[in-house]
Amino acid sequence: MEQIKEGLPPLKITRIVKSVKYMLYWEFDTKESYGAAQKNLYDSYWKLIEKCLIVPHDKYLGENLF
Repeated sequence: MEQIKEGLPPLKITRIVKSVKYMLYWEFDTKESYGAAQKNLYDSYWKLIEKCLIVPHDKYLGENLF
């Protein structure tokens, strides 16, 4: 994380990492905007992203009530 915070180049990889947990946090004004963003992701980049995954991704969906 220091590399990111300081804007430094990434460290050299010294071992193989089998899996990484990641989380995308998206906030939308409407459910329709959410649906359009999901469609755009799946139509454009998802096949390329999925090829990199060893295990299926987890998806957590929620709704902001504030």
